[in-house]
Amino acid sequence: MATLLSHSQQRRPPLLRQAIKIRRRRVRDTEDPLPQPTREIEPPSHHFSPEQRALLYEEALYTVLHRVGRPEPSHVKEASELLRYLQEAFQVEPEEHQKMLQQVQELEKPVFCLKATVKQAKGILGKDVSGFSDPYCLLGIEQGVGVPGGSPGSRRRQPKAVVRHTIPEEQTHRTQVIDQTLNPVWDETFILEFEDINSASFHLDMWDLDTVESVRHKLGELTDLHGLRRIFKDARKDKGQDDFLGNVVLRLQDLRCREDQWYRLEPCTETYPDRGQCHLQFQLIHKRRATAASRSQHSYTVHLHLLQQLVAHEVTQHQAGSTSWDGSLSPQAATILFLHATQKDLSDFHQSMAQWLAYSRVYQSLEFPSSCLLHPITSIEYQWIQGRLQAEQREELATSFTSLLAYGLSLIRRFRTVFPLSVADSPARLQSLLRVLVQMCKMKAFGELCPDSAPLPRLVTEALRTGTVEWFHMKQQHHQPMVQGLLEAGKALLGLVQDITGDLHQCQRTWNKLFHNVLKIDLFSMAFLELQWLVAKRVQDHTAAAVSGPVSPEMGESLFQLYISLKELCRLGPAPSERDGVLALDSFHRWFQPAIPSWLQKTYSVALARVQRAVQMDQLVPLGELIKHSTSAVDLSTCFAQIGHTAQQLDWPDPEEAFMITVKFVEDTCRLALVYCSLIKARARELAAGQKDQGLAANMLCVVVNDMEQLRLVIGRLPTQLAWEALEQRVAAVLEQEQLQNTLHAQLQSALAGLSHEIRTGVRTLAEQLEAGIAKHIHSLVGVRESVLPEDAILPLMKFLEVELCYMNTNLVQENFSSLLTLLWTHTLTVLVEVATAQRSCPLASRRLKVALQNLEICFYAEGCGLPPEALHTATFKDLQRDLELQAASSRELIRRYFSSRLEQQAETTTEELGAVTIKASYRASEQKLRVELLSASNLLPLDANGSSDPFVQLTLEPRHEFPELAPRETQKHKKDLHPLFDETFEFLVPAEPCQKDGACLLLTVLDHDTLGADDLEGEAFLPLRSVHGLHGTEEPGEVPQTRLPLTYPTPNGDPVLRLLESRKGDREAQAFVKLRRQRAKQASQHAPQPGR
Repeated sequence: MATLLSHSQQRRPPLLRQAIKIRRRRVRDTEDPLPQPTREIEPPSHHFSPEQRALLYEEALYTVLHRVGRPEPSHVKEASELLRYLQEAFQVEPEEHQKMLQQVQELEKPVFCLKATVKQAKGILGKDVSGFSDPYCLLGIEQGVGVPGGSPGSRRRQPKAVVRHTIPEEQTHRTQVIDQTLNPVWDETFILEFEDINSASFHLDMWDLDTVESVRHKLGELTDLHGLRRIFKDARKDKGQDDFLGNVVLRLQDLRCREDQWYRLEPCTETYPDRGQCHLQFQLIHKRRATAASRSQHSYTVHLHLLQQLVAHEVTQHQAGSTSWDGSLSPQAATILFLHATQKDLSDFHQSMAQWLAYSRVYQSLEFPSSCLLHPITSIEYQWIQGRLQAEQREELATSFTSLLAYGLSLIRRFRTVFPLSVADSPARLQSLLRVLVQMCKMKAFGELCPDSAPLPRLVTEALRTGTVEWFHMKQQHHQPMVQGLLEAGKALLGLVQDITGDLHQCQRTWNKLFHNVLKIDLFSMAFLELQWLVAKRVQDHTAAAVSGPVSPEMGESLFQLYISLKELCRLGPAPSERDGVLALDSFHRWFQPAIPSWLQKTYSVALARVQRAVQMDQLVPLGELIKHSTSAVDLSTCFAQIGHTAQQLDWPDPEEAFMITVKFVEDTCRLALVYCSLIKARARELAAGQKDQGLAANMLCVVVNDMEQLRLVIGRLPTQLAWEALEQRVAAVLEQEQLQNTLHAQLQSALAGLSHEIRTGVRTLAEQLEAGIAKHIHSLVGVRESVLPEDAILPLMKFLEVELCYMNTNLVQENFSSLLTLLWTHTLTVLVEVATAQRSCPLASRRLKVALQNLEICFYAEGCGLPPEALHTATFKDLQRDLELQAASSRELIRRYFSSRLEQQAETTTEELGAVTIKASYRASEQKLRVELLSASNLLPLDANGSSDPFVQLTLEPRHEFPELAPRETQKHKKDLHPLFDETFEFLVPAEPCQKDGACLLLTVLDHDTLGADDLEGEAFLPLRSVHGLHGTEEPGEVPQTRLPLTYPTPNGDPVLRLLESRKGDREAQAFVKLRRQRAKQASQHAPQPGR
């Protein structure tokens, strides 16, 4: 991880000199000299000299050989295994190991001691009258007499005063007396020596101090009956005799090296078996160790060196196995270090400090996770008391702080290479290092021992800034071309800019979040500002040299790539509103302005070559069932997309110049579209030449129009691809809207119009190939035998259309197929109108044409896949449909339709200009009789010369073919009366069924009797028979209502039904009906009322 240098630790410079010094660049001259490489910080070595290793090895062997106490559950029990581990950790040869082991075994044994701490007790007996006690403890070690039995419950009862009577007084220790309590706290420590752990036992007696008091005083403290019994008991014992509270007896061989437990106070009788508990701590330690290291060095220093040696071995072992050390010591190392710290009686604080010093030194020379340093830092901070350290230890701790800080800053300065993102855990490793440094600099110990240290964020910021500059120059050297030249220099500069952009992306996505979360440092902004200043001058110098003369295509391409890379770099920077000043790369596009014509020309040339190559290779075959255009259309779409992508990449900042560039792009694209149309048609002619199969030519024509349709869609997307809307907003301040319409939009509409014309021409050619066949089949319908049903007669036409339209639908895209259907539908209607007009008088032919029209409508609609209803139901279609409906009807049906129309006219007439008649009509279903009471007429026209009329009414049931046996009836004639009262009744014997048909009516013809000539027509009235009272059998018998009917005249311009009937010369019934109706119309025209009558 770090480079070891030859400088000694004693000559290491102070912290602020070790930290990276960086000069902020105020003036960036033309030639940026390479920065002098920062001298690496020499990490403290974790290696020891042979002499030091020998002393440590002796110390470690001595620790293992003189181990006492039961082992911890997680520790190694076998001494042989620990010795083997030490041999590996110190890399000692077997012969040397045996030799040193023999020497250590011959050394004098240490003085074994039990460090006993009496912490507290709880729940002891209250021996005083007050219910409390004044407890104290006597403790000592009884040597040479083992404690029989195993558990406390199985031991025999111990006599009172074991310590006082069996252990010499000079070996007996006593705690302080705690007055009046049942839960005393002592927290006193005693060192008890022993010789043989197997025959030594620890004894503790707890007593209640008894002082001589008067009976009066004791009675004053009496609180209960138990206190009274206590007074009587005290009266029987000797004055000043202490009361026994309980004892604890332990065999030393049952103790671990460290014990911390609550022990039950054992009684000597069964009187009070529950006497409370006592909290004791034990530690088996050494005094007067015979090793050279123990005699010459502090216990803390020896432990530090041993820890450092074993940690280095642990890290090395993991590296050899290609794994990362997680900070956990092996059971062998943990056992040895635990034994040594216990035997040397090191405090927890000194152990944590030794762990920090060892880990921090090894970390600077051997790689392992920096998170392993957090635990010792936390432990030191938790236990920190400056006064407990000697001056040498304070200096050593301060040096470790400054050394690790300097080393960490050197790693941060080179974080791009030390923590590469190609390694998955690099961000986590750097974050861990930063957190260790932050935690270390927040420590009270760091603040007291390193008061002159600069704030960590400032040091890290300076390290990052210097590291960024160093990284830039390293990359510049890496891209230095071997051959000098503008093209080579451009490639090198392009690679440098791309590396810078990639690094800034990494800073933005990964590193910036990390530094900001831990130290609130904006790495990305700092790196961007530094790098953009460094790169700006180099790019400006290069572009000035490159555009000083004519720009070659190769140089133009190189400059374009450099321009695109710089745009990407600038997009990463802050917005103008967020900047404090001007950036060096602001307006960098002006450096490339002379190269724009070269870029535009190359874009068009490359696109044109691609179009020509695509058409030349196109075989005019659809790409698939769903993709009906050919390969050249796909290539052209890709080509136009590339032009749009080039325009997006260019994204010229100056609005007016950007508008002119977009105009050029649109002009070139539209030109390419028209060139493509010419080339693809020529390609179709080339492939069709010499082909006898007309179907193949039709196939290629379908593909050509599909390609043009695809091109039209692509051209239509130009405003989106070239971002016209955003461009118009940018240039709104410098250009008028009219100018935009006259340039961009006019170019686009012109190109689309040209393409639409080409498509329509192609589709019209396809339609012409089908129109002749459609006309032939429609004309053939007329000549089919009368015995053939209309549905069968149209089968050839429908089969022809099914085959041809299915073929066209398969080979044309939907837009072109719809255009083809529109043309064919218009042509089909035209042919049908012509034939229907020619066959007006033939109902059979009209019925065939009607069925044909119905089936053609279904065919062209194609269940929603063809033309929509609004496109099918044109005015021509509706007129033709109405005409064929009439032409196909029989003469009697037409007569019925005539009377239906007259009934509608009667219902719509509200005025009585011609007069009116009043009748009553009813039907008796039981007799099948229609009864008509003609009551009167009124307001009749005076048709005679004397200013009056001689009216009478003729009653007929129409149509006559429905009531052939019923003769017309007439009323009496009234002389000179314009308001005659007829009051006559007529009965017609007629079934109900014909009366209920559409058009069935009672025709009331009012005539003026003329003695010498024909009777004149006063008017006609029509009563629908289906509305007659009683016809449906639901009306209740009763008074029949009167009906007043205004008189009407036939239509003066003639009725279309009558004209159609008139055309049927061979139909006598039709001719007779037309003759009668023409006669009535003629009569009506002679006596039409004048306006204002």
